Amino acid sequence: MLSRHTRVVRGSALIAGLALACGLTATAPAVAAEQARLTAPTLTGQYDVGTIDLHLVDPSRPDPWKPERRRELMVTVTYPADRFAKGPRAPWLTPGMSTVIDQALAGEDYLDLPAGSIDWASAKRRAETGVSVAHGAPKPVALFSPGFGVPRETYSAIVDDLASRGYVVVSLSHTYESVAVEFPGGRLELAVSEGEGPEFENKALDARVADSRFVLDQLTKITRGENPDTGKRPLPRGLGRSLDLSRVGAYGHSSGGFTAGETMVHDRRVDAGINLDGAMATAVGYPPGSPYVPGEVTKRGLDRPFLLMGAEGVDENGKPLEHTHRHPEFDRSWADFWASQKGWKRDLLLRGGSTHMAYSDLQIIVPQLGARVAPEKREAVIGTIDPRRSLAAQRDYIGAFFDLHLRGRDLHLFDGESPRHPNIDFID
Repeated sequence: MLSRHTRVVRGSALIAGLALACGLTATAPAVAAEQARLTAPTLTGQYDVGTIDLHLVDPSRPDPWKPERRRELMVTVTYPADRFAKGPRAPWLTPGMSTVIDQALAGEDYLDLPAGSIDWASAKRRAETGVSVAHGAPKPVALFSPGFGVPRETYSAIVDDLASRGYVVVSLSHTYESVAVEFPGGRLELAVSEGEGPEFENKALDARVADSRFVLDQLTKITRGENPDTGKRPLPRGLGRSLDLSRVGAYGHSSGGFTAGETMVHDRRVDAGINLDGAMATAVGYPPGSPYVPGEVTKRGLDRPFLLMGAEGVDENGKPLEHTHRHPEFDRSWADFWASQKGWKRDLLLRGGSTHMAYSDLQIIVPQLGARVAPEKREAVIGTIDPRRSLAAQRDYIGAFFDLHLRGRDLHLFDGESPRHPNIDFID
């Protein structure tokens, strides 16, 4: 298991079981005797939700990991759907990605599950495919970036729910950094390992920011009636008119939260951002004496709203850690960002036995695996926090933040601590 400080910086413990592991293959694992069936949590917003994957290629940019290729991405667009349109529910994972994730979770450094323990073939998101966009005024847009090495598919609970609250959410997988990205036709592009350290981290961050800005360009094309999908697969009816690119947010987990802030430094089209438990430096200076290389957002701050949401954990010696700006000995970047931030800001802590991966779909997957997961493995990955309370708090605070800053709708959730969410501490 990765140490707590490494998980915050690099994106997640998932990268430990995933791989940069040389043995990762795209072959289907043997099926366990009894497979667990997964159920996605019910959405909380007023809208049904539709979804589509887009294959995007940037002809102007060589891929930073494979310069002989043009940069290509897969993104998922999740949107409020016409309530009268019905379509099949989208798979939680495609066949290729389910194999990748299955092998990762089977690793002894992660959940140590028997291969094939999860019935991914039956696992569905709440979003539907092939459905028209909801009628009405254009909706704010939110970009979502996952943790380092982590596929976008493992954050459906906080992506689909925000769409149900009236947002068009565009989630990215960062090709060759993500453990794997599945392209049309079942082609899997696996992660390229080039080492560690600030130079490597800077390269990954630069690619992430460029990816985010490129995706915003492609959304602009959609509003003009163009179809940027490389295969020209049909877009959902009404998608172009549903995008209000005058109101754009960005949020992400771990390195994805850093990506949100750094994108805001370089692109004023993004109006507000959220960092879910991610350091804002390519080298965090932890443990003491280690290099510290803060991001531009950390040094300069922003003149637009930004929310920090941290988690609990332990260091290598079992000492409790709280990821807030008041603990610079653990993550100096949050303290430095806090001091330089000029726009609206809040720092919230998800308390009560949370972990870094409480901000991912693992918090809803692991409890459904029951006795297949050893108690110590469960605690290491998702902590001891009640997953239902954790998810409810995340969904409400993410939604309330974007409602406040993209819609001008104040739900008063940021006025102070709420009895509805006893696991959320207001740090400042």
